[in-house]
Amino acid sequence: MKSTDIKEIFARFKKENPEPKCELNFSSPYTLLVAIVLSAQTTDKNVNKATPALFEVASTPEKMLALGEEKLKEYIRSIGLFNSKAKNIIALSKDLVEKYHGEIPTDVDELQKLSGVGRKTANVYLNTLYGLPTFGVDTHVLRLGNRIGIAKGKTPLEVEKNLQKAVTNVIPDEDLKYVSHWLVLHGRYVCTAKKPNCQQCFLFDLCLKNGLEKQ
Repeated sequence: MKSTDIKEIFARFKKENPEPKCELNFSSPYTLLVAIVLSAQTTDKNVNKATPALFEVASTPEKMLALGEEKLKEYIRSIGLFNSKAKNIIALSKDLVEKYHGEIPTDVDELQKLSGVGRKTANVYLNTLYGLPTFGVDTHVLRLGNRIGIAKGKTPLEVEKNLQKAVTNVIPDEDLKYVSHWLVLHGRYVCTAKKPNCQQCFLFDLCLKNGLEKQ
């Protein structure tokens, strides 16, 4: 895709939603990290239903460890993969207390040493909390990067690298922190996996519609 088209695509995203934000509810760096871990392969809406009660009793790594894995499961049972997520959250909380003095790392590689924290989670965390121009590639970003034609790739890492290359020095630097949010929200509400609403999409004339029957 031409740089001029990419520039126009993100100009339209900005016009529609100037300052997009992560839809997960959180009140601290720790609760944000836990919420992102919980959001894997489920919706932010499901996570937001479960976390208020959880964070009321376990809003720090120390409190989470005191709660314990079995009781944690009771709070997140409505979320997919709750068994493995509970195990990871207890493990990462233990590491934060024992290895990092309760402080969450601010380096993408160091973050990935925590249980349940992959590259996508680390990027989303740093982007949401600090506004860093990192690109968290979830299923929406992976799909839209290829479908629209902005950043093609078979793996999240490929799409992340190609997305960074596509937008850097093309869109304003101050907009880089919004790139993943725009794509996630567009994939969530407009360019959905099974029934994309192409007729109502403000990118209709620019989208390559890869993998879709041309409309």
